[in-house]
Amino acid sequence: MILKRNPTIPQLEGKVALVTGAGRGLGCGIAKAFAQAGVRVCATDVDEEDMAASFQGNELSRTHLVTVPLDVADPEMFGSVVRSVVEQWGRLDMLIHAAAIMPVISLDETSHEFWWHELHIHLGGLFNGAKAVRDSLRAQGGGHIISVASRAGFFAYPNGAAYCVGKHGLEGFSKSLAIEWAPYNIAVNTMGPGAGKRIKPTGMTLAQAAQVPEDVRSGWTDPTVLGEGFVWLASQPPGRFTGLCFDAGMVVDTVAAEGWDFEFAPGKVTPNPEDMQSRWEWQEQWEREERHKQRPGGGR
Repeated sequence: MILKRNPTIPQLEGKVALVTGAGRGLGCGIAKAFAQAGVRVCATDVDEEDMAASFQGNELSRTHLVTVPLDVADPEMFGSVVRSVVEQWGRLDMLIHAAAIMPVISLDETSHEFWWHELHIHLGGLFNGAKAVRDSLRAQGGGHIISVASRAGFFAYPNGAAYCVGKHGLEGFSKSLAIEWAPYNIAVNTMGPGAGKRIKPTGMTLAQAAQVPEDVRSGWTDPTVLGEGFVWLASQPPGRFTGLCFDAGMVVDTVAAEGWDFEFAPGKVTPNPEDMQSRWEWQEQWEREERHKQRPGGGR
């Protein structure tokens, strides 16, 4: 798939992104896609060996991409990484939260410790990240927070309660924060890898992936291609879309067919246009009520 765009995106020139969970899979692809688009990227992961292997020999790492270890469940560590990024590049424009684990385990087998470990990565990581980047984004007049979504954020399956709760939580957190931080021009959205797009499973290590038969691996979508969907969303003005859930596969397919500046319609970027429309309507209702309260005698 070849996207109809220039090698770099003018709207993103000079911008800086922090990507969590970039050691492998979709997070790695997102980090590479942003770097290829001209964004300076801080790629982070708790697994330094995976990260080193994933970015080994990557020419972009010399100019546009640095790798830094980060446990997203550690708020102090998250804050330290954000401060170092701002010190190095003078700004931070977007946080892409891709860190996740996806075990297939029944609730009977799930310990209290593992339950909270998983939620500390999914939800705690987004909470810690939002708190860590808040001041930088507000100081420079806005930016983007994008979390990796999943069908598990809308539906459920057995042996995945903690994962489903985490992904459902990302949607609720993002919708709420989108309204709360809209006055600061900070867009908060989620984006799934793509309906029907098969990529290397999140929990699979690089060594495990190498053991998968070639005919299976050949059917996996290049995560860097899907990363282009996140690049497109981050290139939009923060005030255009917020509190919404997108589909990276549909976005890149639309860009490939119509060009980077395609005429927007919900059906081109999500398999659930009704959900997107209902979120928009809720936000508009909330804004109307807030404006009414601010008028003399508006009240509640």
